[in-house]
Amino acid sequence: MPLYFFDLHDGTNFVKDEEGFDLEGPDAVRERLARIMTKVMRGVTPSADRQDFFAIARDEQGRVLFRAHLSLDMEAVESA
Repeated sequence: MPLYFFDLHDGTNFVKDEEGFDLEGPDAVRERLARIMTKVMRGVTPSADRQDFFAIARDEQGRVLFRAHLSLDMEAVESA
């Protein structure tokens, strides 16, 4: 089974996947990427007004297959 790698970036920190995952193909890669981004969002703290998270899924040859981007914007709303 081929290996796929998932690299993450939060605007400040970059984490390169050096181990990879054995997955059956593009559908499984897309599903894994969605699960990874869901976990990222669960770990978000309300410490900033805006937070952006990026991830890529690449194959063993380094070709990027999918890109994912999550953005959280928080703003106070003044009540009348």
